[in-house]
Amino acid sequence: MSRISLVAVLVSGSLLSTIGCATKKYVQSQVTPINNKIGELDDITSKNSRDIKDVDGKAQQGIQAANQADEKALAAGDSADQANQKANHVSSGLNGLQGTVENLDNYKATANTTIQFGFNKATLTKADQQMLDEFAQQVAGQKHYIIQVQGYTDGVGSTEYNNQLSRRRADAVIQYLAAKHNVPPYRIYISGLGKDNPVAENKNAAGRAKNRRVDVALLTNSLESTSAKANVPPQTD
Repeated sequence: MSRISLVAVLVSGSLLSTIGCATKKYVQSQVTPINNKIGELDDITSKNSRDIKDVDGKAQQGIQAANQADEKALAAGDSADQANQKANHVSSGLNGLQGTVENLDNYKATANTTIQFGFNKATLTKADQQMLDEFAQQVAGQKHYIIQVQGYTDGVGSTEYNNQLSRRRADAVIQYLAAKHNVPPYRIYISGLGKDNPVAENKNAAGRAKNRRVDVALLTNSLESTSAKANVPPQTD
């Protein structure tokens, strides 16, 4: 090989080496920014995924809260309806009671009896039961009536004890009328008045014996009875 040819070969190799190095550097300079961008995109994608999960979680919480609010609203509505029903029931009861109280003025006593009790006693004797049996016969067949039962004591003892004792005596009469003669309890008005309203002096034994009593009265409503009779259609042959 001539010297000129050798020099040409060396120069060509040197040029190829230089060109190869330049190409690698160029490629690296172009690839590196792309890799960086891909990394940034991955970070952004991860952040977006986390944000989406957070938003979805908050949305689920919001839906649950809304459902709970709806349930509470329904429960509150039910409670309001129940309260309204109770209020209407109480109002009806009060109106009925007012009508009953006003109607009491129309009731008049048509029969009565008095049951005497021994000292500090609240039990009925056979004689007492017989008197109540005779009284109950007058109740039979009545439609518009009430029975007033008032218990009393003599003047011996404290007011508190005598009030309780008078109530027990009245209860004994009511229990007998209800059990033996099926008198409805709602037709009986009871009161225990203790040593109030004495019918005799408490200074002697005879007077105190008269005061240890239960007064029982049958009251009928003459206006309702008259109205009921007037509404009965006349019979025809």
